[in-house]
Amino acid sequence: MKDRTAIILLFLFALLCWSAFDGHGGTLFMVNGDPADGPLEALIGLVFAGGGIVLAGFILLLVGGLLAIVFAGVGIVCAGSLAFGALVVALVAAPFLLPLLPLALIWYLARRARRQPRIA
Repeated sequence: MKDRTAIILLFLFALLCWSAFDGHGGTLFMVNGDPADGPLEALIGLVFAGGGIVLAGFILLLVGGLLAIVFAGVGIVCAGSLAFGALVVALVAAPFLLPLLPLALIWYLARRARRQPRIA
């Protein structure tokens, strides 16, 4: 498994080196049908590409916030419904559990008396 990982990493590094020494790497920026090849045209290309990346990041931030709000709302509804269900079950079971309350108290007191004191 480690040999395969090393081979894949070497292959990716070779692709990176090939892309670095190949020139423009197969990308070409066109302005009005003419290829842009000067420093000013490269700057314009970087501004347009960077602007698209900034816009995409802003959109992703807004979508993430919207999803957080939606899923938080769904989580609150789920937690509330579970709490309501537990309350209903407790209200239904309470009359049947009242006779067991003295037994539970006796069991707790007997368990507490049976414990050995801890030596620190």
